[in-house]
Amino acid sequence: MSRLTNKRPIILMSNPKSPVAEAYRSLRTNIDFSSIDEEIRVIMVTSSGPEEGKSTTLANLAVSYAQSDKKVVVIDGDMRRPTCHHTFNLSNQSGLSSIVTGQIEMQQAIKATEVDNLFVITSGPLPPNPSELLGSKRMNELLEQLKMNFDIIIIDTPPVLAVTDAQIISSKCDGVVLVIHSGKVKRDMAIKAKASLDHVRARILGVVLNNVKHKKEDMYYYYYGQKD
Repeated sequence: MSRLTNKRPIILMSNPKSPVAEAYRSLRTNIDFSSIDEEIRVIMVTSSGPEEGKSTTLANLAVSYAQSDKKVVVIDGDMRRPTCHHTFNLSNQSGLSSIVTGQIEMQQAIKATEVDNLFVITSGPLPPNPSELLGSKRMNELLEQLKMNFDIIIIDTPPVLAVTDAQIISSKCDGVVLVIHSGKVKRDMAIKAKASLDHVRARILGVVLNNVKHKKEDMYYYYYGQKD
């Protein structure tokens, strides 16, 4: 088994023929077909609250894109409780915060993973002002640079209802995937999370229901497309 699965399950690596792995591939396909006129290249993955599986969803979605011959970069935009460096077993001595504060250049922060075509920009040292960094001109410039070098950019953020970071980043993305833990998150919290994203005119591509029982599987992910 790849050491990528040590910290967080990347089912597309450990069990690529499973129904869950196939659900991630379906998620990728649905995102690709969610827009006819505009190409979806910058995708934010978030949740309403903590421990709903957003980072696991993001990791598997990123691997799915990489396996479809897309050049992918994951950005850990959660500069409060970052996890991507754990998921991909990478150093977090420098990363997003280091780029945005001008300490290093973009290329110095891009780290290769064991997956072909998949790269990661970890969060870097935790700053005292994550929201300001995410909303900065340097952050906009970084995304524009990455668009010239990668096919797909996937951004992890803190939960929507925890801080304003996700709302700030969503305005810079082509679309948002909202992860909801089935049975754990109350309906009103999920609605409130969606409303927060709607408030900043984020384009919600759909919702991933996590941990839904289905045909004896312990975990199942399903994508609900949202009409414009």
